[in-house]
Amino acid sequence: MRVAVAFDHRGVKLRERVLGELAARGHEAVDLGIDSAAERVDYPDKARELGEAVLGGRAERGVLVCGSGVGASVAACKLAGIRAAVCHDVYSAHQGVEHDDMNVLCLGSEIVGGELAAELVRAFLQARFDGGERYLARLEKVAALERNTPRV
Repeated sequence: MRVAVAFDHRGVKLRERVLGELAARGHEAVDLGIDSAAERVDYPDKARELGEAVLGGRAERGVLVCGSGVGASVAACKLAGIRAAVCHDVYSAHQGVEHDDMNVLCLGSEIVGGELAAELVRAFLQARFDGGERYLARLEKVAALERNTPRV
């Protein structure tokens, strides 16, 4: 699977572990950077870049890392068609895909360590959307929210 990965200046702490896990599992990383905390990079910029890679077909899913995972998740969800969530437990990482067709996993480098990050990436990438009628109906409601939300 092609997986877009992006890190802000705080998220870069998990960079090597996330990329290593992708390589160990035979996934192709679409590396959108960054590779050093030396320069501040804002998570909304990385969220846009990663979201566009997923929406544009350059990657099937994405992993986005900032300090808490929260900002990355909030920013990524602003892109119609991106279903991102911050996950700090294995259940949420796979259930988000199975029931909600989550396509972007957000992690907090200040919240999880390298080993848990690897477990979360594994759970996220091994999971498959259930496709059940109730889940599809809920996703249509989410799409309707995206279409009908007034922009200011």
